[in-house]
Amino acid sequence: MKPELPKLPDLKLDVDHRIPASWDFDTGVGLILLIPDQHRQVMDKAPWADYLKLRLADFPTSANPILISGPRGTRTSIGFVSEDVRGFKALSQARALLAPLMAERCRKVNVISMLDQPETACILAEALVSAAYAALFPLPKLSDKPEDKPPLAVMNFFGEFEAADFRYAKATAEGNNLARWLTQLPGNYLTPRIYREYAQALAQQEGWEAEFYDCDQLERMEAGAFLSVVQASPNRDAGILQLRYRLTGAEERALALVGKGICFDTGGSNLKTGGSMLGMHGDMQGSAVALGTLLALTRLNFPAPVDCWLALAENHIGSRAVKCNDVVTALNGTTIELINTDAEGRMVLADTLALACRKPPRAILDYATLTGAVVSSLGNRMAGALTNRRHWVEPIIQAGEHCGERVWPFPYEDDYDDDLKSEVADTLQCRTAGAGDHIYAARFLGRFVDKDVGWLHVDMASTGTHKGGLAHIPSDIQGFGVRFGVEWFKRVIAE
Repeated sequence: MKPELPKLPDLKLDVDHRIPASWDFDTGVGLILLIPDQHRQVMDKAPWADYLKLRLADFPTSANPILISGPRGTRTSIGFVSEDVRGFKALSQARALLAPLMAERCRKVNVISMLDQPETACILAEALVSAAYAALFPLPKLSDKPEDKPPLAVMNFFGEFEAADFRYAKATAEGNNLARWLTQLPGNYLTPRIYREYAQALAQQEGWEAEFYDCDQLERMEAGAFLSVVQASPNRDAGILQLRYRLTGAEERALALVGKGICFDTGGSNLKTGGSMLGMHGDMQGSAVALGTLLALTRLNFPAPVDCWLALAENHIGSRAVKCNDVVTALNGTTIELINTDAEGRMVLADTLALACRKPPRAILDYATLTGAVVSSLGNRMAGALTNRRHWVEPIIQAGEHCGERVWPFPYEDDYDDDLKSEVADTLQCRTAGAGDHIYAARFLGRFVDKDVGWLHVDMASTGTHKGGLAHIPSDIQGFGVRFGVEWFKRVIAE
């Protein structure tokens, strides 16, 4: 049984600037009240004013959100909204407001804004829609038992919500859903071959051009870095898939998305031990996010051309596996001394980046669950970033803060290369020991990016999963990066 690619859940969205005179709704209808945190007295003018005053007295003033039943039983989630709520905080508050109503199996949710700032109301509305699409989306479950689907089908927004950009919320949700769905599939349900079939079917549906560089072609191109990873694979189904998105008349240089797609990682000759191999079917999440970002950009009719490069492979152990101190030659002629075969992600990305630069793109954004070092540095709430453009550092932070997927830059200085010198090759693959591997990985990858091309590397090992969800995403698997990618490319073309 091959699971089908997902579709965006059905959710009807309506906006009415008139606030209902009565808040007593039918059974199965939940209510979200948005109240300005600094001006809670606006509730004195609400239809339930006296009831709210009595009911809220039972809660500490710090409680936020508050879940109550209205005078006639309407389940009501009350959110006290700060004037500066944006990005991550808005998405987090939206999930906290919506989750209890979905748990109560509300068929419809009415959102009433008593906020005095329409911009803030629209930010919360978009966040609520994003949270709803994430919660309604079923991740793949390989079982004959019927799925328990939440019944939420309608969201009505009453108040000054006319400027809310639900189109953006829907597009980025669809991309995120796709990324999470692919990442959850077990390794035997998402081999490089099956993954390619999914992506090519999506390309046909969306009107993207597709080209696949298989192992035979990569051998002719002397892409030794990529091929070193798949040398022990029992199937020759690995390769690099390029997808091209073009609007009619778009002729400028393309932007490039690049994603690490390791469908399973044993560690190779440096075999992972114990529980370290659990979850390694998700080592392809960077490629899933790149694909989800391309889908979101397509839904938004993004004006610039975009190429998406997916490095699809498995890292196996076997008699043909490469070993420590082996030397391989990458597609751009760089010789690499292997230090750790479990650092396979940077090897497949090296040749993929070099291939993407053969026709230099306008800019490159790559995603990869690459290093444990970035997790040690940031925990599991932000992604790490490194770039060859110093003036991008602050815009990277701002883009993450604006869209709610926070990204924090690390230094990208050339003296780190001194620690990657090899006695037999142009470079070491990585260091033998020591801290800062996320920085050294980026310095290694930078060798395969043309200096004239602006490049942003996002190490999302720190955000690929988060127990219990994060921001508006309720699942452990995050699909982190789609919102950031859309926001970043919007800023790049605006430069």
